[in-house]
Amino acid sequence: MTAQSQARRRDAAATKVALLDAAEELFAERGFDRTTVRDIASRAGANQALLFRYFGSKEALFEAVMARGGFAQLEATPPERLFGETLRNLLEDSSERRDRSLETYLRSTGSDGAGAALREQLGQEYGRVLASLTDEPDAALRADLALAWLLGIGLVRAVTRKEPLASASAEDVVRLTEPAVRTLLERSE
Repeated sequence: MTAQSQARRRDAAATKVALLDAAEELFAERGFDRTTVRDIASRAGANQALLFRYFGSKEALFEAVMARGGFAQLEATPPERLFGETLRNLLEDSSERRDRSLETYLRSTGSDGAGAALREQLGQEYGRVLASLTDEPDAALRADLALAWLLGIGLVRAVTRKEPLASASAEDVVRLTEPAVRTLLERSE
């Protein structure tokens, strides 16, 4: 047992954070279904029993990961900056500390159970916030189009790794997409 895991064994808060961090990384890399409790505990340097003690289940841990990332971003980001901030988080180098909830959302699509309900809720909340930016009668459709753009960019960049998007800078992608999204979601004053 490493000194780090021995110290963490005596620190419940640090162990919970390590489990959340490990789960966030693995869910983003593999998705919900292909991530095992054993892999999460191993990456966190913790015992599987602690994961169940602190979170109750893999589904509850998934919910905590999504709440820490995606839902927290919704609460902390002004609606007019949500698209750009979410896109930046998605595009930043994965070695940087960032919210990976959209990547997790992408890789977990198709999962059933609690993960599916949470993904649906997160998608609805993002759509609701983006729809609030326009007063057009088709605001929900416009918001879903913006959300689809985020998911599509994430899919091409993180999953299919198609160039030149895979290696484009986050700022270039945001610079090129934000004006179109602003036009899509503008108010008709």
